[in-house]
Amino acid sequence: MVKRLFIAVILLGLVVGGIVGFNLFRDKMIGEFFAGMTPAPVAVSVTVAEPITWTPGLEAVGTALAAQGVDLSVEAAGVVREVLFAPNQQVSAGDQLVQIDDRIEQADLAAAIAGQELAETELTRSRTLQQRGVSTANTLDTAEATATEARSRVQSLRAVLEQKQSVAPFDGVIGIPRIEAGEYVTPGTIYATLQDLDSMRVDFSLPEQEAGIVKIGMPVTVSSEVGGVTATGKVTGIEPKIDPNSRLVTVRAEVENPETAITPGQFLRVRVELPVEEGVIALPQTAVSSNLYGDSVYIVRAPEAEDEPERVEQVFVTLGRRTGSVIEIRDGVAAGDRVVNAGQNRLSGNAAVTIDNTVAPVAAAVPAPGEAAAAESDAAADPGAADAAPAAPDAGDAAPAAPGAGDAPPAANE
Repeated sequence: MVKRLFIAVILLGLVVGGIVGFNLFRDKMIGEFFAGMTPAPVAVSVTVAEPITWTPGLEAVGTALAAQGVDLSVEAAGVVREVLFAPNQQVSAGDQLVQIDDRIEQADLAAAIAGQELAETELTRSRTLQQRGVSTANTLDTAEATATEARSRVQSLRAVLEQKQSVAPFDGVIGIPRIEAGEYVTPGTIYATLQDLDSMRVDFSLPEQEAGIVKIGMPVTVSSEVGGVTATGKVTGIEPKIDPNSRLVTVRAEVENPETAITPGQFLRVRVELPVEEGVIALPQTAVSSNLYGDSVYIVRAPEAEDEPERVEQVFVTLGRRTGSVIEIRDGVAAGDRVVNAGQNRLSGNAAVTIDNTVAPVAAAVPAPGEAAAAESDAAADPGAADAAPAAPDAGDAAPAAPGAGDAPPAANE
């Protein structure tokens, strides 16, 4: 019995040992197979980093205001006799807009004019008698005072009559009437709005760091997503005080308003064009990958031997400003470097690649002056496109430090 049990234990040990040995042998062979296998090159598209002409700008959101715009109000109390304008009518400076009943003032003026004429006649007679020596100086003084008072009375009544006639203070488009004929109004009653729409003022705010760059006369481009309106102008004013709460500075620009396409109160995208810079290295935003270690790009390096494939090197970069769909590279990329702009999600450091630019995204270009605001509007309309690129750090920020030699960076996100 003991002998049989001993034989069974030996047989069971042989079976278990064989199974374990087979598994170890299989794992070893699989490891050797994959260790000796060369991964297939990854197909990527590249863009060549070249110095370009950069048109930097400061962007903000502003509010449109008419170059001249007021709410018109009556100056005198009375009953409205006539409204002399139609909604959205183009009026000129001096055009009468509202007439308030002035019949009493007209009668008072006629009486005052008659009194003035009498006072002037009495003054002339007193001067003649004074010259003849038959009148006293006191009589002449009284006549002069009476004539002066009569003239002042006439001027006062004429001023009252002018207040009964509301006129346009400048050329512009008048709005909807807010009063009707026969209505009693008091001083200060607003009866319409008048806006000069030939040119517009645009007020916007910039951070105090950027406001110091802006100067009077710098070109400005404004655009609106409503109707695709684009207009150009220049900076006309900079608030000399920083808002202590928001730390922002208010800037005012004046732009032309072709065909009155911009409406007062409308929100606009504003871009202040800064001086053009030469020799700036910029890449499509799709070429930049971001992870916990920082922002990086993959640069294609030439092989050491002719029979070897090209390989990529992950290089950490310092980002700068962005315009449209391109971003400034301040450090890490040199002119002439071939940078991967599609296919980064399948790459790792020193990976073999083949260049196939048929998978490249639409080529990005630096917008010309005045086009950047429109490009930003397009990006806002297509949020998916904006998500493809990482956010750029501030101009003064440096790229995060690269991982140590012993750390393997995680796979880059495209």
